[in-house]
Amino acid sequence: MPELDWVGKKAVLNHHREVPFHLLKCNKSLSVGDAGSGNLLVQGDNLLALKALLPYYAGKVKCIYIDPPYNTGNENWVYNDNVNSPEIRRWLRKTVGKEGDDLSRHDKWLCMMYPRLSLLRNFLTEDGVILISLDETELAHLRLMLDEVFGKANFIGSFVWNTRNTDNRVKTYLSPDHEYIIAYGRSHGASILGRRIDRSDFKNPDNDPRGPYVTDPLTGKATATERPNLHAYNMEQPGTSNVWKPDPAKGWITDEAGYRALLADNRIWWPPNPARGKPRKKRFLSETQERMPASSFWTEFRALSGAKEVGDILGRRVFAFPKPISVIQKVIDHCAPPDCIVLDSFAGTGTTAHAVLAQNTADGGSRRFIVVEMDEAISRDVTAQRIRKAIEGYGDTPGLGGGFRYCTLGAGLFDQAGNISPEVRFADLAAHIYFTETGEPIPKRAGRTPLLGVHNGTAIYLLFNGVLGDKRPDGGNVLTSITLAGLPQHDGPKTVYGEGCRLSPPRLKRERVTFKQVPYGIKVT
Repeated sequence: MPELDWVGKKAVLNHHREVPFHLLKCNKSLSVGDAGSGNLLVQGDNLLALKALLPYYAGKVKCIYIDPPYNTGNENWVYNDNVNSPEIRRWLRKTVGKEGDDLSRHDKWLCMMYPRLSLLRNFLTEDGVILISLDETELAHLRLMLDEVFGKANFIGSFVWNTRNTDNRVKTYLSPDHEYIIAYGRSHGASILGRRIDRSDFKNPDNDPRGPYVTDPLTGKATATERPNLHAYNMEQPGTSNVWKPDPAKGWITDEAGYRALLADNRIWWPPNPARGKPRKKRFLSETQERMPASSFWTEFRALSGAKEVGDILGRRVFAFPKPISVIQKVIDHCAPPDCIVLDSFAGTGTTAHAVLAQNTADGGSRRFIVVEMDEAISRDVTAQRIRKAIEGYGDTPGLGGGFRYCTLGAGLFDQAGNISPEVRFADLAAHIYFTETGEPIPKRAGRTPLLGVHNGTAIYLLFNGVLGDKRPDGGNVLTSITLAGLPQHDGPKTVYGEGCRLSPPRLKRERVTFKQVPYGIKVT
């Protein structure tokens, strides 16, 4: 399989595993509405934010949609469409080294995207999908990179949407009037729901007892040379002299036996004016799936302006080219079931969050969103305000209801000396340890207990912050015979994290206990 290489790839290939774990801190003053809605807006570098979210949402997200920088080189926008921002330059110098200053913008873009895509993959359910908006600037590079991260076999397809209804006034060879949304799955089990059928299209003009129907063409796609049996008969309307001959270039979709079967079952619709129509096949609502394959070509959005939508909500123009909400709402309708989590780590103006709320209102769903915005001012003054107004209403537009928690990135898990940061609470450390031990989010637990959960038959315990009620230095954070006896019982192997251990190796082996000392035994990946 062709492999994509670029300057700096070796430095970022496994960088997502080395990203430090940070805590998430909720800002109640910037949160809105129902705090228990399950919706999150996280302000912070999306690489750090994704790592902080991973212990809680790994394997739980059905749909990821991101609209990353297109890397066109245009740095005049509020949200630069380039990876030459100060934040990315600092990150490249730290991660890639001195050569980061000399990278071309395409190498920089790939260095920025690779570890983020690698982390995003871990969030998806087995049948989950990731969709990425972009134009042709990085299209070829992105496809090869996604083949590597997600697997070439998990490519689902591309949506192409018409972005404008006037010619581009820039003097170029072509007028770029479309963009792409590339879709990949987490595995072969990945699925897209497809488009909903429009029940209003189904009619019953002849009172067929089987109910409303639409009609599909009976004209085929094969010449008489290719399929002579599809050209061997005429269609005759019973009780009339109306006759239709097969199109010489296309024929019918079925042979004469199939036509006779449709005729006997009253499955053929006959046009009122034979000179202006052809027979068609009835397809009844009762026999039609609620979802049909999604078209890969979208033309209905070309007259819409995402910038105007955001301007109407916030009362000012902010970004030049945000996506229209209806584009993302269609993505969500096609790809995100009503009770799932939708993640967007390049939140921008908050279109994805708004689209989730709008689609929930449209179909009664209970989807939740997690969105991440790096820029503090944009997150606070644009993203959060746009979502707040979507929830509460603005102008003549009624609110969609719901709420979200506004979170920021707190301290790292470890301080500079390598010890657990004083800000770390038991629940924070527990979530991190369980995830790094198992690769799965920590299960819900009843009350405060050192037993974090059982994974593949092994119980995982944490002795920290006096979880057993003994906060003395040599108390409940140290594994002793008394402490071991006080742990919730488990008949099987045990992994115990604690500040110290007073049990001998033979005793640990006999009790089937693997002891890991805090902080030295805590993984940072």
